[in-house]
Amino acid sequence: MQKFVITGGQPLRGEVRIAGAKNAVLKLMAASTLTAEPCVLRNVPQISDVAILRETMRDIGFDVRRAEGDTLEIRAGDAEWPFIPLEAAMKMRASFILLGPLLTRFGRVIISNPGGDRIGRRPVDLHVEAMTAMGAEIAYKNGYYFASAPEGRLHGAHISFPYVTVMGTENALLAAVLADGDTIIENAAQEPETDDLVAMLCAMGARIERTAPHVLEIAGVDVLHGVEHRVIGDRLEAGTFAIAAAVTGGEVAISGIDPSHLGAFLDVLDRMGVPHRTDGDAAIGTQQIHVGSASAYRAAEVETEPYPGFPTDLQAPLAVLMTQAEGESTIHETIYEDRLDYITELVKMGAVIEVRDERHACIAGPTALHGREVQIADLRAGATLVLAALAAETTSVISGVEHVDRGYEQIESKLVGLGARIQRIDA
Repeated sequence: MQKFVITGGQPLRGEVRIAGAKNAVLKLMAASTLTAEPCVLRNVPQISDVAILRETMRDIGFDVRRAEGDTLEIRAGDAEWPFIPLEAAMKMRASFILLGPLLTRFGRVIISNPGGDRIGRRPVDLHVEAMTAMGAEIAYKNGYYFASAPEGRLHGAHISFPYVTVMGTENALLAAVLADGDTIIENAAQEPETDDLVAMLCAMGARIERTAPHVLEIAGVDVLHGVEHRVIGDRLEAGTFAIAAAVTGGEVAISGIDPSHLGAFLDVLDRMGVPHRTDGDAAIGTQQIHVGSASAYRAAEVETEPYPGFPTDLQAPLAVLMTQAEGESTIHETIYEDRLDYITELVKMGAVIEVRDERHACIAGPTALHGREVQIADLRAGATLVLAALAAETTSVISGVEHVDRGYEQIESKLVGLGARIQRIDA
């Protein structure tokens, strides 16, 4: 167990390079299990979620190793034991993404009910129903799903999700690419990370077409081959550093990210009066987002939505910026019902927030934030408390750093490089 000790009040200035997207790389690692040929992933972030999934895949019998720099090499030969234990599932909900690819390639898998962040009910019923529609037989007992393809191979199906589910879409997609026949996925996610998965699968020989914004059509193939693929930049990390620049009164240039992935977020910055601009050449990957600060910010109303709407993963960090805005800002969280739990800790630091119910909050500002001892409960709440501490007067001590390590690569060293006063200590 470790803690962050952060002394706020220091404007952040300089340039930061964003790592590969956490919400993409885990799905790309899962995609690599669809072939026995080697797959090479580049721009892989050094985060604990990648390490957890890497060890889980090794336990199955796959060869997964770090190469030089940000490269991961994967050779998923035969599965010695297609079993995902409770330990892996409790550490990381995304381990459930192995259901689709292992089932469609090997015809069977035993996988634990997933754990992950405590941000409300995150049922996997839709994942299971999608596999069942493709012919799988799935039984649930003692905390595990026992899944098999009775004829050795799944078949194509028409899958219509009742609402957009990102990982549900990706699990169905990973299962469908090797299924017999055609699959249509309606209410499919259109997040950039999902499209990154589609791009990798197509490079492996899959036949996938997005025929409408929320419709994916897949023609199953018999075999996929190896690939070399670069992970897209993490738009959520980029948004976090953009907010850090604004709340500390600094100016930060953010590189390694496609600005078009942040459309809804940048629109909110516009409404709140946060200065920003984009320059560089998108064709050669040199674009940067320059985010500055202002003497005053405007209040805003924000509602989270599936992409291209405002991302739920940036709702909590944005709340810190709202504490510095003039007037009353409101948050409506539509994705997860317990994602406002971070507010308790933010109030300890001086924020004036009224939680109307589990999905609505009103934030009054501007209010001075003060250093306190606070506890991180989940990944995005961790980023939120770090941001609040950077903006606060005096020193904060933040416990639960392991949650931040799940999704942010070396966050303290990046912040120190921008002038922050932050250090990691043993608890």
